[in-house]
Amino acid sequence: MQISIIFCTFAFKQKNIFMFNERDTKGPALRRGSIEVVCGSMFSGKTEELIRRMKRAQFAKQRVEIFKPAIDVRYSEQDVVSHDHKVIQSTPVESSQTILLLANDIDVVGIDEAQFFDMGIVEVCSELAKRGMRVICAGLDMDFKGVPFGPMPALMAIAEDVYKTHAICVNCGDLAYVSHRLVANEKRVLLGETDSYEPLCRRCYEQVIANDDR
Repeated sequence: MQISIIFCTFAFKQKNIFMFNERDTKGPALRRGSIEVVCGSMFSGKTEELIRRMKRAQFAKQRVEIFKPAIDVRYSEQDVVSHDHKVIQSTPVESSQTILLLANDIDVVGIDEAQFFDMGIVEVCSELAKRGMRVICAGLDMDFKGVPFGPMPALMAIAEDVYKTHAICVNCGDLAYVSHRLVANEKRVLLGETDSYEPLCRRCYEQVIANDDR
C-alpha cells in the first residue's frame, strides 16, 4: 500500500511538472484571449475608461498597444485623448486589417472609436482573441439618430464583457441616451465636440426631435 501511494504521488508531481513546462514553453499560445467593449454616448467617459484599463495593464508590466482610426485628429494626430484630456500613445490606422498586421507580441490591444472602423474589425478582434490577446474596444453604441453604429452591435455580441458608460443629459440631468447633433449635417460620420453634439436622455431627445419636425 505504501509503495502504491509513493508511486501515485510521484506520478502526480511528474504530471504537474509536465503541465508547467507546457505552459512555460508555449507561452502566449496558452493565454486566454478575450474581448471587452466599452460603449455609450459622447461625453460619457468611454475613452477615459479605455485609457484607464490600458494604463493598468502597463502598470502590470504587460505589453500593450492602442490603435485609433486615422480620421480622428480632434485632439491629436497620434495620441488617444479623452474629453477630459487624459492621454495615451497610440497608432493611427486606416483599416482594421492594419491592426492585425501590427499587433504582434502584444498582451493587451486597445481600439478607440471602434464605430469608425470597417466591419472587418469584428473578425480582427476575434482573431486577436484567438491568439490569446485581451482586446478592449471603445466606441459609440449609437449614431446621432439613435441608430446602432457600424460594427459596434456585432462587437458587443461577441464580447465576454460589455460595459456601458453614461453621460448626463444637458436638459434634465438624467442619464443620457444618445448624442444629439446640434449642427445641420446629415453625414453619419461628423467629428465634433460640445459645439456639435450634446448628450440627451431618451425623453428629452424625443422632445427635441418632435419640435424639429414641426
